[in-house]
This record gives sequence, structure tokens and C-alpha cells, in this order.
Amino acid sequence: MAVGTCQTVNLRNYASPEAVVEDLAPSYPVFCVRPHEIQAVARRFIEGFSGDVLFAVKCNPGAHMLSILFEAGIRHFDTASLPEVALVSEMFPDVRADFMHPVKSRAAILAAHSIYGVTHFVVDHLTELEKIASIIPPGPDTVIVVRLAIYHKAAVYELSSKFGAPVDEAVTLVHHVLAKGYGYGLAFHVGSQCLDASGYAAGIDLVRRVLERLDSAPRCVDIGGGFPARYVNSQGADLDTYFATIANATQTLSLPDDCRLMCEPGRGLCADGESLITQVHLCKGDGLYLNDGMYGSFIEEKLGLKLPVRMVQARDFSSESREYTLYGPTCDSLDVFPGTVNLPADVAEGDWLEFGCIGAYGTACRTHFNGFFADTFVAVENDFGESI
Repeated sequence: MAVGTCQTVNLRNYASPEAVVEDLAPSYPVFCVRPHEIQAVARRFIEGFSGDVLFAVKCNPGAHMLSILFEAGIRHFDTASLPEVALVSEMFPDVRADFMHPVKSRAAILAAHSIYGVTHFVVDHLTELEKIASIIPPGPDTVIVVRLAIYHKAAVYELSSKFGAPVDEAVTLVHHVLAKGYGYGLAFHVGSQCLDASGYAAGIDLVRRVLERLDSAPRCVDIGGGFPARYVNSQGADLDTYFATIANATQTLSLPDDCRLMCEPGRGLCADGESLITQVHLCKGDGLYLNDGMYGSFIEEKLGLKLPVRMVQARDFSSESREYTLYGPTCDSLDVFPGTVNLPADVAEGDWLEFGCIGAYGTACRTHFNGFFADTFVAVENDFGESI
């Protein structure tokens, strides 16, 4: 594993977003990080899931997020690229990074294995296996994880049209993995924002169907991510329902004691851990022009997930409300929020809006388009919308 030291990221601390705007009066967007929320959810996963909890780094690769999760006890990371492998391995020398992207460059495979000691690599096609075999010498300590395709209607974003092998192909792939002298594992991903826990039972049943046709036991079974966050228009069951469904389903696999059971939460771990303060820079009729938008931190809105929003109570607002259209700051007319939001009728230039549930993909998918880039982070002590 890489040589390095655990990095702790210290953020300036405030009691609430109201305290942030009182102190900073920011004309720029400000991310409000809630370490207590992140750590509480991390502990629920660690205690509720009977296996290794891998944080999906792609969801929020911020050093502050990784540091808070590490402090909460997360020691395994789902990485999809060499930069992600390097990031977590160099921040935390004692963690485990697994290369879970089914398509990798030869250079990334070599560096991940030889520099950072990565031992688990996902494939869903024979040519990817051949690529790995030409780079990494055979041995049981290298585990090739075969990803299964699964289509489940409860997921908001399906992932198997791009990745995953049908059961028959997966069985054949495992035979090739074993013939080359590697250990093998099985994986699936129900899709992002999976609203029904039965999707995991369906995926585990696919794993069972593969295992029934094999003579050797897997080194790991990875049930992927998909654990949902709670958006205004998209909410799954309580997290404990997912854990119970998974536990019941995995009992049908009769896995050996040395087989790692793994999950890869991203959104479910970090969505509630951050909100974003934005400022109104112009009011034009029923349009509010903000200092962040579709090219910045709001890709989830563009894809159909509605974030909770509230006024930062820096002044008294009217009890009357109206519907507004929100626009981002860039010169592109596509930079507009879908739908409308209901806010006080007297919103004015200089007021601040706080968007919740932005810890997932908000920071990860920002662009520098037109020079706008939200990059200020503080820690806050309250929960979203809570008075303090």
C-alpha cells in the first residue's frame, strides 16, 4: 500500500447557515458540511451491514468527506479510476481501495496493482480479463470480480445497459478467471437511487444462480451501491429495511466464512452530509438568478431529483408565497432549474437560499464553465432546516 499519513481536514465551524451568512455575507456559494450527519449514517452502515462497507468515491471525492468517513470507521473504498485509487491510498495508508470499474486502461491496472497494492478488479467481459491477465501475474490473492447485469425498475438510474454480464456469460467468465489462476468474486449494481429493497434480493438471487453452476467458492460477493437518499420527490424505505432484506437474501448463498460480503454506498452515505448556500443576484418577475446552477452543483436536479430548499433566515420574510423559476449564473439558457419552487413572495436580491441533500454528486460534478465554480466549505452544527 502507498506510503502516506492520514489527513484530517479541518473546516471552519458555525452553528448554522444563518451564522455563516451573518459572518461571511457571501456573494459566492458556500457548502455547509455536517460531519455529525455523515458520521451517523456511516455508523449505521457499519453496524447494520454484515460485511465491508466501501464508500463510492465518485459520489463525493472531497478530502473533507473522505476524512470524515475515515474518522467514522470507513476503511474500504470503491474506486473507479487511478486518480481515485491514488487519492484514498495516499490520504489513508491503511485503507483498502478496490478497482470496481469494469473498463480500465492498461496503465491504470499496472499502477493500481504495483504502486498501490490493489488486489480486486471488476470485469464484465473476457477481453477485460485478458487485459488484466497480461499485466498482473496469476495468483489467488488477486481477485477478479465478475459483474452481473441486473434490471430492476425501482432504481431511478439503471446501470446495466452499460455494464454487467448475463448469468450464462458470468459463469463462463468465472471459469476463465479460475483457469488463469486468480481468485474470483461476483458483483452486481441494482442502479442508483434504488427505492425498493427487493432489488438487492433480486441481485443476490442472480449471484445464487451463478454459484449453483460453479464448483469453487467466491472470494467476495459485492452487492454494489444504490442505497437511496431522501429527496423531495424520491424516497425509499428506511435503511434498516434494506439491511434486513440483504441479510435474509444472503443466507440463501451459504457463503464460506472467508468470503467478503461488500456493499458500495455513495449517495446513501453522503447526500445528507452537505447543503449549499446560494445567493439571489437578480429578481426578474418570477425568475430568481442564483450564483450556482446546472453547470455547477445541481446535476441531480437536472436529472430529475428535486432537492429540498429553504430561505436562510437572515431577515424576516413574508408569510405569502409564490412560485419561482430558478436560473443559474452562466450565460447559457440551458442553465435553468427544472420546475418551479415555492418561496416567500418578497424574495429579493441579496437573499440566500439553502439547498439540502447536495452531498451526493454536487461537488463531484461541478464544472468551471464561464468561470463559475463553488469551492468554499464550512462545517455547520445543525441539521438542514433546524433552528439553532
